[in-house]
Amino acid sequence: MPQSVEIERKFLVASLPDLAGALCEPIRQGYLTGPGDSVQVRLRRKGARHFLTVKGAGLLVRSEHETAISAEAFDALWPATQGRRLAKTRWTGRLPGGALFELDVFDDRPLRLVEVEFDSEAAARAFRPPGWFGTEVTGDPAYANSSLAASGPGT
Repeated sequence: MPQSVEIERKFLVASLPDLAGALCEPIRQGYLTGPGDSVQVRLRRKGARHFLTVKGAGLLVRSEHETAISAEAFDALWPATQGRRLAKTRWTGRLPGGALFELDVFDDRPLRLVEVEFDSEAAARAFRPPGWFGTEVTGDPAYANSSLAASGPGT
């Protein structure tokens, strides 16, 4: 798996922006690990693609290793995520200035979150969110997808 570092900030959504130019894709994901584990191992179906991801500890900055897997491997592992799943629709677009946003509208609960990834911690700290972003929840583990998957109905 290629190693990378994920640097991102996460916010609640105060109001939906104009999504006319954004891409939309359904996501189903489940966790093989629990929210209290030192690493997270996630299965994700994004459209017709399937992935296995291992994420290290951390909130603003953490290691992330993701690899594509076959639909058969996904289907074989999926039952092990029972009770730790979530469903969402992801809207991906650009903010003024060019930063990429990922807006998740959860299908299985009344929640909308938006994330922005950065090349450096300095860029993340310098970021000023647009008006449609709400409260920042980067440092709140309750809004980590692994916690949401363990606390919600899932699919």
